[in-house]
Amino acid sequence: MSARQDGKTAKTLMIVEDEALVAILLRDELQDAGYKVLDLTDRHVEALEVAKAEKPDLALVNIRLAGRDDGIELSAHLKALGIPVLLISGQVSRASSAKTVAIASLPKPYDAADMVLAVAYLLARLEGDVSLPRPGRLEVFDQDGFDLAPAA
Repeated sequence: MSARQDGKTAKTLMIVEDEALVAILLRDELQDAGYKVLDLTDRHVEALEVAKAEKPDLALVNIRLAGRDDGIELSAHLKALGIPVLLISGQVSRASSAKTVAIASLPKPYDAADMVLAVAYLLARLEGDVSLPRPGRLEVFDQDGFDLAPAA
C-alpha cells in the first residue's frame, strides 16, 4: 500500500525520538497529513540502519536520544548519507549550534500543526518550491544551498 500526497507518491519521513508517546503522536499526525513514516527509532545505530535501507526524504531527530545517544552526532551521519534533518528539541541553543548538520530546527513544545507545516515547508523548499510561507517557530539554517526565506 503506497501512501499518496497531491497525486504523487508521498514523501518518506523518519522520526528519531526517545519519548515513545511523542514519537507515536507525531507519526500519527504526519501519516494523517499524507506522509509515509518509517518505523520509529530512538537510537543512533538503529536510525542509521533504517536510513541506509530506506533513504527517507527528511529525518526528524530529537537531540537527546535513548541511552547516551546524541541526535546531533546522528544528524552528521545522516547528512553524510544525503538525508536532510529537522532537529526537534527543547534544547534550543544546542539545536541552533547544529547548523552544519541540520537544515532546520523546531523547538519543543510544538503542536501537530506546527510540525505538519514545518515538514511541508522544508520538503517544498528542498524541491525548489518557494511558495509556502516559513512557519514562524521554525529556524531554518542556510545549508548546502538551502534557500532561506524570511519568516511569514
